[in-house]
Amino acid sequence: MRYLHTMVRVHDLEQSLHFYCELLGLKEMYRKENEKGRFTLVFLAAPDDAERAEETKSPMLELTYNWDPETYDGGRNFGHLAFRVANIYETCQRLMDNGVIINRPPRDGHMAFVRSPDNISIELLQEGEHLAPQEPWASMENTGEW
Repeated sequence: MRYLHTMVRVHDLEQSLHFYCELLGLKEMYRKENEKGRFTLVFLAAPDDAERAEETKSPMLELTYNWDPETYDGGRNFGHLAFRVANIYETCQRLMDNGVIINRPPRDGHMAFVRSPDNISIELLQEGEHLAPQEPWASMENTGEW
């Protein structure tokens, strides 16, 4: 397993970039604009992690800017922790066998979400190519919030 990133939602992207990059010294590695989803993702790395982040896409801070105004209460501004796993189906099965609810099953063979005992959202991403869809995951519904 490899730690990937922590995601936080921001109200003002430029103000946040000024804080994280200009004041703290993080480096913008890349950004993704999603017009359909109406959001921008900006991935930042600490200067000493920049080379590794460029190669492996980790470890980074993901700033999520939703284009439509939203109030982030109840900790909603903190998004999730992300980890890359060798086999997403085996990982989810092990978690489920130990009482963890799979909030967003890996229907696509690529991504799943679970929650920690403290209700922190955890994103699991398949290492390499997506795995072929398989049951019970392919038809499993979402449970709760992720």
